[in-house]
Amino acid sequence: MAISFRTLALLTLSVLLISLSLGVVTATESHRNEAEVRTMYEQWLVENGKNYNGLGEKERRFKIFKDNLKRIEEHNSDPNRSYERGLNQFSDLTVDEFQASYLGGKIEKKSVSDVAERYQYKEGDILPDEVDWRERGAVVPRVKRQGDCGSCWAFAATGAVEGINQITTGELLSLSEQELIDCDRGKDNFGCAGGGAVWAFEFIKENGGIVTDEDYGYTGNDTAACKAIEMKTTRVVTINGHEVVPVNDEMSLKKAVSYQPISVMISAANMSDYKSVIPNDIVTVDFFFNNPILSCDQIFFLCYFSGCI
Repeated sequence: MAISFRTLALLTLSVLLISLSLGVVTATESHRNEAEVRTMYEQWLVENGKNYNGLGEKERRFKIFKDNLKRIEEHNSDPNRSYERGLNQFSDLTVDEFQASYLGGKIEKKSVSDVAERYQYKEGDILPDEVDWRERGAVVPRVKRQGDCGSCWAFAATGAVEGINQITTGELLSLSEQELIDCDRGKDNFGCAGGGAVWAFEFIKENGGIVTDEDYGYTGNDTAACKAIEMKTTRVVTINGHEVVPVNDEMSLKKAVSYQPISVMISAANMSDYKSVIPNDIVTVDFFFNNPILSCDQIFFLCYFSGCI
């Protein structure tokens, strides 16, 4: 099979969730006794494959689980909330532990002149009522998990590249986050210690492309040396650059997503128990100049319609 090389354009956008406390159990506050919470904890352990080896660790994690459950139920008991919290695989972690293990996004400072005008919303622009790139075949159907590695930036980058490649060529390829972790390291991106999708785009462009994750599988660590030099003939997707979507502009965000999936940075410091949010609760903001973001995560934005998130 002949190797195909693609030249694509990408977008990148920085956004901040309007609420720093997100994240379900019931619509009314519940008052559970210790035995009920213990039963929930034991069931949660089984469902999430948790097994603690350290002396006293299971009991310590139970106390954290109990505190998290209380916070979730108190939050969800407020009928005015437009978003929900819920139990998940992170429910035995403190906020500090979650941030240290999973939030690896780094902000790239941009000036106004760096923002492209192509997706600037203008009066009279007609946009579709809804877009879902999953239905159009531009999103890899399986869920990719980063594990205990701050590699969100790499997944945000590959998701956007996979999408625009499919839109341009009709071929949906799952690309290698591990190549970015191993090979794009030491300048702006730092493997499991964090990075930015923008710099990953630049690496893909300068590197002459990126391989599939079938050729370069994900390990979830950054201890290995770069193997891409051994795979020069296997690269299947290249890009010719990326663009920054206008900030503080939801309509420009909508316009950009109507063309392709885009990379997004959000403040995720308090999202360890996030479950769902109404799309109207998300606004684009310019945090490059005034907003102190201590930790962030990166995803790729692939749809807009009521209930798409």
